[in-house]
Amino acid sequence: MSYFRNLTVQVFLAAALAVVLALVYLSLEVRLDWIEDTANFLKTAFLSLLRMLIAPMIFFSLIGGIVSIGGVVRLRQLGGVTVLYYLGTTGLAVTMALIVIFFFHPWTNWPPTMAIDGLATLGQTRVLDPGSDSILAVLTSMASLAFTNPVSALANLNILGIVTNALLIGVAIVLVADADSGLVKGIHSVNQVIFKILRWVIQLLPIGIFAILFQFTLRLAETGDNAQDFLAQLLSFGALVIGLTLLHGLVILPLVAFFFAKRSPAQLLPKIAQPLLVAFTTSSSAATLPVSMRCAREELEVSDSTSSFVLPLGATMNMDGTALFEAMAAIFLAYLFGIELSTVMVLTVFLMAMVTSIGTPGMPSATMSGMQMVMLAVGIPLEAIAILLVIERPLDTIRTSVNVQGDLIGCLVAERYLKTRAKRESPTLSA
Repeated sequence: MSYFRNLTVQVFLAAALAVVLALVYLSLEVRLDWIEDTANFLKTAFLSLLRMLIAPMIFFSLIGGIVSIGGVVRLRQLGGVTVLYYLGTTGLAVTMALIVIFFFHPWTNWPPTMAIDGLATLGQTRVLDPGSDSILAVLTSMASLAFTNPVSALANLNILGIVTNALLIGVAIVLVADADSGLVKGIHSVNQVIFKILRWVIQLLPIGIFAILFQFTLRLAETGDNAQDFLAQLLSFGALVIGLTLLHGLVILPLVAFFFAKRSPAQLLPKIAQPLLVAFTTSSSAATLPVSMRCAREELEVSDSTSSFVLPLGATMNMDGTALFEAMAAIFLAYLFGIELSTVMVLTVFLMAMVTSIGTPGMPSATMSGMQMVMLAVGIPLEAIAILLVIERPLDTIRTSVNVQGDLIGCLVAERYLKTRAKRESPTLSA
């Protein structure tokens, strides 16, 4: 019985049951409105719950990660190198995915299989215009979204504005408030409340999957005999994401550790195997955090002052696998729905994937909340999230492991940087 309590197992069972019941329903000669209305209600309620948490989750989790720095000196030294490392490795991940997606996109071997007509976007305004070739127009649009007041950003689900305001407010709090002040404690408490609500919503994932996939199967059957093409496209997308994620975890990050932390990949990977295994089984970098802290201290010999800052911040900001997945998923879904994206628009989608991944909490399936922003930005309807949810759970396990691996290597890079800096400054101090 404990096996069926596993969320991944529940998701797969719900998906299979939805498809089977939808096919049985289609075989009936009569259509029952109350069945379709119930499925529509469950789908809308679940998507609305996810959408409800996007703004406060990203806003407060990002502020909480910044204020955990605890002081101006650490913000300037340790914070600077850590944030630079996180942005650098995430940039490497999305750049690699961008190169691959331009030259290798196996799902285009089949025609687009979805119809966008009649699908709702829950009132979200499209941020980017498909087909736009003006990089200045895109940058102007993004700047107008980024530099807005926080109340307006939260109310309008403006992710760029939310991230920008969270960064500015977080840095300002570090500069003016003590680490044990009531404001800092209040932010951490708000984060705990939001994460608790998110856990409740995640527990409803099987119900949401069932309702979304039930309706999706009905719509797919009505569009014609393209179910086999759709399955082939979905599997090719999943295989490509897995391949790129493993390439980033087994090649790119070990090379970063070798060149910037002087750690041999052959010696490093066995030492961090335990937290990677925990991340793989739990799909949560936050749940893996205690194991990662112990590994950094005992196996990697990283100081507590470094690991206590780098790892918690990484559980919020360092999401290499998440950014890679969100960007590729947006391009994949855009093709399925026949949305044409110019080269500039593809680059913009990857940039937005980096931005939305920053505020994603390290919890199972939390990526789906930030993914909605990338989808809606180019006009992909929220119902399309059902396509990703079918394969999201197995992909989540792999990318979470890569995210945790990046956090641990970040500890090594930051530790070496601080030691090198101390050695350079010690002769001056002694003189």
